[in-house]
Amino acid sequence: MLDDTTYQPDDDNSAHELAIALGQAYDTFLTAKPAPTQPTGEWDTEQILAHVWLVTTLTLTNVATVTTGLRSIYDNRSSQDAWTLAHAASLAGDAAQLRERIRVQAQALGILVAALSTRELAAPVPALLVSNGACLVDQSMSLNDIIQGLAEQEIPGHTRQLARQDA
Repeated sequence: MLDDTTYQPDDDNSAHELAIALGQAYDTFLTAKPAPTQPTGEWDTEQILAHVWLVTTLTLTNVATVTTGLRSIYDNRSSQDAWTLAHAASLAGDAAQLRERIRVQAQALGILVAALSTRELAAPVPALLVSNGACLVDQSMSLNDIIQGLAEQEIPGHTRQLARQDA
């Protein structure tokens, strides 16, 4: 997704390294072979893909907002809503088109992340992160921590979920 020729705004390589880690997480997710069925009560393949697409969109929006100096809020609740997941999946068309949308948005996200300054990465963003109906985070987080969480936890977790591997 990104290589060594990608724009780096600071002497500090942290944004570039974060973008590489993010790209690797998405590459692994997008090449994961979905299990034929998901356990009872788990999301199906299209719901997992729709969720990742929505989370990617949310993160992309937050990164773009922080770079403009505007206030941003990271709230992932809509990415877990059953109706929203079904609607997003229907807009995309099918699993292959959802994967393509994720791929394109992940690429755009990686490019934007690689260009972030140290100051932008440190920007505090009020965050509300919910998973399976439980509040995990309800406080400000740095943009860096949000992106790092996506690269190290969120996307790999859904990669395992998609393939039905234990966390």
